Amino acid sequence: MPIRLAVLLSGSGTTLQNIIDRIDRGELDATVAGVISSRPGVFGLERAKRHGIPASEVVRREFSGNEAFNAALWAEIRGLSPDLVVLAGFMSLIAVPPDFQNRIINVHPALIPAFCGHGMYGHHVHEAVINYGAKISGATVHFVDTEYDHGPIILQDTVPVLDGDTPETLAERVQALERELYPQAIQLFAQGRLRVAGRRVFVH
Repeated sequence: MPIRLAVLLSGSGTTLQNIIDRIDRGELDATVAGVISSRPGVFGLERAKRHGIPASEVVRREFSGNEAFNAALWAEIRGLSPDLVVLAGFMSLIAVPPDFQNRIINVHPALIPAFCGHGMYGHHVHEAVINYGAKISGATVHFVDTEYDHGPIILQDTVPVLDGDTPETLAERVQALERELYPQAIQLFAQGRLRVAGRRVFVH
């Protein structure tokens, strides 16, 4: 049976679309049970609706703090009965209940533990990589814990940083890598091939 995914997003939903396309092509043993956005009216919700996927909003700014926001968010997630929670450009810190430890994944546009943490997202990451003079960057798929970009690493791969790169050109290269790496990690989870031991993730 395909695993059930809850996809959390805050924007246009390009990662969601990539997952939908991979499922449609038979490359992912998964189904998207529902999509939840932390921002109202984003295009990611429209993408979900176009594919007949239940879509809802749990808007971060409508809550006084993280605790209230996460209580509402998890009520919505649990209503979808997911096997795996997939963060797809989700811009809020998510609490990790004990029963969802190692069942929430994210992708980061750099090689963790470099160029990551609070405030390091999107173009900020690529600017930092170029300004530091790094020769390689890449993408990291990891399990989510209670800190930004901190959970056990599932997959990583690299791209070169070229002399003439701008944050935009580097982002294109990294995003192309993310589109390959993220579905690979989801499929490994679906096949039961991931084992977590401390900070290490073993692929069987």
